[in-house]
Amino acid sequence: MGQRLPEPAVESIELTAVLSALADPTRRALMGALHRSDGPRDCATLDRSVASGLSAPTLSHHYKVLRESGLTRTVAEGRSRIISVRRDDMEERFPGLLAAVLGAPVDNSAS
Repeated sequence: MGQRLPEPAVESIELTAVLSALADPTRRALMGALHRSDGPRDCATLDRSVASGLSAPTLSHHYKVLRESGLTRTVAEGRSRIISVRRDDMEERFPGLLAAVLGAPVDNSAS
């Protein structure tokens, strides 16, 4: 497993930081795509499907804001960055918030 990038502890996640991160339409689109996926995604593949046309530094900034707000977890594996939603942490801290803002995630267990 790669190196986890810095993120706030569950008890340190602040509602204002989360809502500020989700206020941006690009970050909301990135989060929506992650939230609907069935697991961690490589940032590069998510970029092409959601945020085409944005520069690498701009996307990097958006991912950093999401991570630093506590919404996502990023693991560096070589040159790849694997990103996932901190679903359990967010549910513990702010029950129902992600579902209310982003909609229900896909449940692939019934397939």
